[in-house]
Amino acid sequence: MSPLHLLINGSRGRMGQALVACSAHFPELQVSAQVDAGDDFAGAIGGADAVIDFSHHSTVELVLARCIEHGKTLVIGTTGHSDLQIAAIRHAAGSIPIVYAPNYSVGVNTLFWLTRKATEILGPHFDLEVVEMHHRLKKDAPSGTAKRLAEILAEVRQVSYQDDARHGRHGIVGERTDSEIGVHAIRGGDVVGDHTVIYATQGERVELTHKASSRDTFANGALRAAIWAHGKPAGLYDMQDVLGLK
Repeated sequence: MSPLHLLINGSRGRMGQALVACSAHFPELQVSAQVDAGDDFAGAIGGADAVIDFSHHSTVELVLARCIEHGKTLVIGTTGHSDLQIAAIRHAAGSIPIVYAPNYSVGVNTLFWLTRKATEILGPHFDLEVVEMHHRLKKDAPSGTAKRLAEILAEVRQVSYQDDARHGRHGIVGERTDSEIGVHAIRGGDVVGDHTVIYATQGERVELTHKASSRDTFANGALRAAIWAHGKPAGLYDMQDVLGLK
């Protein structure tokens, strides 16, 4: 059986390098092309079966167009997409299989599942906060993972992430409302990614935390997603699908 040929977009970045290194541990995979800014993405895609994109969210429309044109499976690892870009991703999923996840770590996706369950079990009387920390070079805030955690909290509580998320607090902001979900981003050093969901009420507090110490955890998950998605019907999938957590 021939291996699945991958094109890694963003190959010279930290995640791209991790993907290349980790792919050596997957005998069913072969990296056929490594592409980064200034390289010929369109010329390289023909020899690949699937694309893993960890470049930059600004290139997503180009990546989608080329993957549709050539019928390639796509794993999107970039974050910080605009509403229009998210709409473009959803539209493209009508033509090709796409895995689009804010985080490809198996542990983080377990945290997503636990967060939903804990929020259902604990009920409406706990105040909800999300705290994340990343390295000083990260450009977007909050992280895609923190946003997804807050979205899960909002879904279970039946409130709006857009309206009820509170991104940090400063000044005389008044008492905390029952519906708000605090989201706080910390930046410094070389932290790969820490995320904590806090449930606080009178007399007790519950915290769910995931800490990543290596980018390999994200790379291995993305490679696993590419293997899983290839050959699937066109559609929009995430790591909950890949891991069978839905």
